[in-house]
Amino acid sequence: MAESFISQQRFFDNKNYPRGFSRHGDFTIKESQLLEKHGVAFKELDNETRKPVTPEEKAFVAVCRGKAPASNEYEKVWLKYITCVNKAKKFHTLSGGKPQLDITDDFVDNDD
Repeated sequence: MAESFISQQRFFDNKNYPRGFSRHGDFTIKESQLLEKHGVAFKELDNETRKPVTPEEKAFVAVCRGKAPASNEYEKVWLKYITCVNKAKKFHTLSGGKPQLDITDDFVDNDD
């Protein structure tokens, strides 16, 4: 796998992990290192801005498309990252969302 997932850049996600992957608590140190070292390649392969060259990269793309289960640490950490980022996008407020039901509408007073 030495020739797979090569990138000259470190991967950072300052929007979701401004203090770094290892300081946030979602990832182990090893997972954080994998993301930082190979995350640019992972993202490019997932976004189809980079064509898979090696069998490992082709298998990675198949995992990203849901056509195969994750079978190695590269695939597993990327799916974990995607899951964490998508979970972070969900934002809950007390004032937003569906309108609350007014329980008084269904109340029937039979004391007439």
